[in-house]
Amino acid sequence: TAAPTTVPTGPAASVPAVRASRRLAPMTTGDLAEVLAIEQAAYALPWTRGNFVDSIAAGHLAQCLLDDAGVMLGYFIALLGAGEAHLLNLTVAPAEQRRGHARFMLDALIADCRQAGATKLWLEVRERNARARRLYRDSGFAEIGLRKAYYPALPGSTGREDAVVMGLALDRAPR
Repeated sequence: TAAPTTVPTGPAASVPAVRASRRLAPMTTGDLAEVLAIEQAAYALPWTRGNFVDSIAAGHLAQCLLDDAGVMLGYFIALLGAGEAHLLNLTVAPAEQRRGHARFMLDALIADCRQAGATKLWLEVRERNARARRLYRDSGFAEIGLRKAYYPALPGSTGREDAVVMGLALDRAPR
């Protein structure tokens, strides 16, 4: 589906405009070279090829975000089952961040979860990832709790990092 181009004003005016057209397409193993390039550019501790292969093979909801020229902008993977959903990975290519792509994918995921009959969408996010936590809060997620020492330590740091558990009730009307 096409989204209108938006041009920010104020402090965000230096951020490039959102692409005129973007669409979601099912992720296949043929997409994994591009997916892994984004994953490795975005994270100090990226998922492995095996993580993606296993998710696709298991039938998880795996979608790639493409622009009108077919360039991959990001992707997400979610597990749907037993009336609930769990967001496992939502990533936007670093050069494409802050253009509304994560919100676009999250909104699509929420709609897919509702259509599948899920009543709750769960996720974990690094405690220090303030941008992602803000995106999720702005989308209606509530912080439910903390998983102590859930994530491996980032390079250059010691100890493991806590994960904030967030949840969204899907039985209410879309925002």
